[in-house]
Amino acid sequence: MLLVVDANVLFSALIARGKTCDLMFSERLQLIAPEFLFIELEGHKDELIEKSSLSEDDFDEFVNSLNVIIAVIPRQDFERFLQDANRICPDPDETEYFALALRFDAALWSNDKRLKGQPEVKVFSTADLISFLSEI
Repeated sequence: MLLVVDANVLFSALIARGKTCDLMFSERLQLIAPEFLFIELEGHKDELIEKSSLSEDDFDEFVNSLNVIIAVIPRQDFERFLQDANRICPDPDETEYFALALRFDAALWSNDKRLKGQPEVKVFSTADLISFLSEI
């Protein structure tokens, strides 16, 4: 299953390292993200290290493993979908995720409930995704 993964999901995987982390490494999921995702992750590095109780080396190792399982898509590959994404996305900070989902006709994995308030991009929370995968 192809999914665009949102930064809040990565933050959750880093901090809690529970079901979200298990799902991220599931062979049933093919994860993609805009290139700024890892820039955002690095921008919150100190906060994430503190909240997760990971050492800096462990944090870096985890981020490197995420780089292996998440295909990073350059902005120019989905740029033409940004206008439509701006129109439908309830949060301007999430527009690139929506544009990427539109480009690949993929669902979005995000725990931001506000993003579900539109009909054009399917949004799965982690709980939704666990439930959906258990049914197929």
